[in-house]
Amino acid sequence: MSTIDYAEKIPNNVNLAEDRTLKRALEQWQPNFLSWWDDMGPEGSTGTEVYLRTAVSVDPQGWAQFGHVKMRDYRWGIFLNPGDANREIHFGDHKGERAWTDVPGEYRANLRRIIVTQGDTEPASVEQQRHLGLTAPSMYDLRNLYQINVEEGRHLWAMVYLLHKHFGRDGREEGEALLERRSGQQDNPRILQAFNEQTPDWLAFFMFTYFTDRDGKFQLSALAESAFDPLARTTKFMLTEEAHHMFVGESGVSRVIQRTAQVMNELKTDDPKRLREAGVIDLPTLQRYLNFHYSVTIDLFGADESSNAATFYSTGLKGRFEEGKRTDDHVLKGQTYKVLAIQNGQLVEREVPMLNALNEVLRDDYIKDSIAGVERWNKVLDKAGIPTRLTVPHKAFHRNIGALSGAKVSPEGRVVSEAEWNAKVGEWLPTAEDRAFVASLMGRVVEPGKFANWIAPPVMGINRQPVNFEYVRFG
Repeated sequence: MSTIDYAEKIPNNVNLAEDRTLKRALEQWQPNFLSWWDDMGPEGSTGTEVYLRTAVSVDPQGWAQFGHVKMRDYRWGIFLNPGDANREIHFGDHKGERAWTDVPGEYRANLRRIIVTQGDTEPASVEQQRHLGLTAPSMYDLRNLYQINVEEGRHLWAMVYLLHKHFGRDGREEGEALLERRSGQQDNPRILQAFNEQTPDWLAFFMFTYFTDRDGKFQLSALAESAFDPLARTTKFMLTEEAHHMFVGESGVSRVIQRTAQVMNELKTDDPKRLREAGVIDLPTLQRYLNFHYSVTIDLFGADESSNAATFYSTGLKGRFEEGKRTDDHVLKGQTYKVLAIQNGQLVEREVPMLNALNEVLRDDYIKDSIAGVERWNKVLDKAGIPTRLTVPHKAFHRNIGALSGAKVSPEGRVVSEAEWNAKVGEWLPTAEDRAFVASLMGRVVEPGKFANWIAPPVMGINRQPVNFEYVRFG
């Protein structure tokens, strides 16, 4: 049964009514959030009714209620997964101790930094996607964009609740700062570089929601292991919503591939020029977009060797992906892990202390997951009888963080000269011409059941509704 009180101004299952100080602080933050939403949320969505899912319960049967909702009236709120009073810390130096319900003083700064960094990504993605509604390829896709936008807004609420509840005045100031930074703004940008990149078109959006929201899955999964129980419970619930965001990306790219393959077979050609003239996105352009978003996203995991990562793990603040399923000692002292470096013009592996390589461990888990999805895209090509295959580039390709930062490495993992890089970068990463071509396809299609020429319809609609359902009602 739901434990969320919908009579509250801020829907929650954290007994906000009994904490008058916290409630007052959050009610003061709420108008600033709405002001930010009005300024930086989806352009042109005010008054639009969208077929959205809203959390009504945190249990598996009831965490999503579907119905048409005005975007500005969406019930952003604060939901935590149910707690376990006997939960024990299961990794790091505090392994076996009771999980914390409040912030230990000695870890206060690091926990605040972790929560602020995660929180900063949530409004950033809304800002990056602000203009996409104006060029939606269908009403179905427009609805999915808006669903992601409101849930990223709710994830911001989740992090702000933790800051207000557990970090006092410092937390309130950090909550305000989350609404003041802006994606891509020179003077006050978002914390992580990938969240300052533009998401100018829908192919970029689908790649972002496949690759970058998948980074969110792995980061949230690591935080869901935290010894700080409120953070673990909050991020576990966020993960239930994140799955849909990755679905939008994976199925979106899949539908682009399906449509391209269809036209390739109709015209009996793989010539990018002819395919572009037919109004679909050629596979080399898709591969370059994939290369860009993949490489930018794996930088989000941080430097391959990091003393901060070691500290976060040993102190119990942030675990590994699926920490509880691993069979080692969950302390990791004396263990090693292989990371890449360049020596004498060649990529080589070095053994480094496992604790210092935990960013790399998480990155490698992410890479395995990403490759699995790309293989599902290749099955679309396989089914269409097209031999071309999409691939993720080498881990060292186009890196801007850590030991590989700035290294010139081809997508296949070959160290190349500056001259070769400059000569071939246009084959490996999207060019201005690629982006201009994709932008030229972006025309708004929002009649129910209609789709832009460059993307195939989905197999089924949302929540068992037909594909031509009126997902969006324009005011």
